[in-house]
Amino acid sequence: MNNATNSLHGKVVLVTGGARGLGLEIVRQLAAQGAHVIVGARDKARADAVVSELHGEGAAGTALELDVTCEDDRAAAYFAIEKAHGKLDVLINNAGILLDSVNGGTPAARQPSIAFPSVVRETFEANFFAPVFLTQTLLPLIRKSEAGRIVNVSSIRGSLAHLSDPTSPVYPIRALGYDTSKAALNAFTILIAEELRGTPIKVNAIHPGWLRTAMGGEQADMGVEDGARMALHYASLDADGPTGGFFFLDQRLPW
Repeated sequence: MNNATNSLHGKVVLVTGGARGLGLEIVRQLAAQGAHVIVGARDKARADAVVSELHGEGAAGTALELDVTCEDDRAAAYFAIEKAHGKLDVLINNAGILLDSVNGGTPAARQPSIAFPSVVRETFEANFFAPVFLTQTLLPLIRKSEAGRIVNVSSIRGSLAHLSDPTSPVYPIRALGYDTSKAALNAFTILIAEELRGTPIKVNAIHPGWLRTAMGGEQADMGVEDGARMALHYASLDADGPTGGFFFLDQRLPW
């Protein structure tokens, strides 16, 4: 990851799903770089515990009860951030779910032709509609930042090129809910980035890697530290950095 980056020191950053897994590691790395981290999580007690840990290390952070699928929670997040900070420098849309299989390395329990409608709908609510509507809600605050950044945590399984390539490692998984929700998130990334092109705001999607988390599974080949470093990199791109892209490390992934 060779693009020059801006300092995150003093930046106000919201991480959704910030109390566990990849989100928690993103929070810890942001705090270590001096950002004021807003830990968004459905479980307020868990978010409070994370923030208490940050404060104990001399870092700045705030807990925010945020179910990203809840319209009232998204609106409350706007008012809380506006009141406390007046702006939002970085939004990391990290929260997401996987319901098609037991973990990211296991093929879907049901092929696309017989996937449960409830699984597909619930997955889209969390993985697509929630980040879209949260971004829309918070965009006025991001516009107030000198260099707003939006990072959508996607997946290589949202790449249509990979889903249709028999040589791709994701080809056999065929998880209708998860894969198509991430493909839709990628499309949103393109559309909102192009709308905002010419402004200081940059929007990118990242594949953080196959990570050893509850979602990724123990057989995954990367740790959360690696995925978090990637998220921070794209959260701190300088003015010459890319926008409207889909990345794994320095590599542009095919849509």
